[in-house]
Amino acid sequence: MEAHLYNGLSLAYIGDAVYEVYVRKYALALGITKVNELHKKVICYTSAMAQAKAIHFFLMNGLLSEDELAIFKRGRNSHVHTKRKNVDLTDYLDSTGFEALLGYLYLKNEINRLEELIHLSLKLN
Repeated sequence: MEAHLYNGLSLAYIGDAVYEVYVRKYALALGITKVNELHKKVICYTSAMAQAKAIHFFLMNGLLSEDELAIFKRGRNSHVHTKRKNVDLTDYLDSTGFEALLGYLYLKNEINRLEELIHLSLKLN
């Protein structure tokens, strides 16, 4: 797939799903077996606030290449028409950029880099 041809929201759409699978797999690996507990744990990582925290860490520590930064900005600057009631708009947009970056890496089949960023994000919570 030609990942660079997709708009930011399309990249975020697939990135959200990819991240969700990795986080769920991580939660299962922790030994949690009750679905309600799994759900609560997963939310700690997949919330807009947690994703914004991860992307801020990447940005503050210069962990993104110029290409990755451009993709993050494409996702963040997308024309989002909705947002969650309990989330700051800036965090929501940053989390959209985070998801777009993950979607881009996934579609480009850059799985090692994708997993590197996901593992870093999991360490932050």
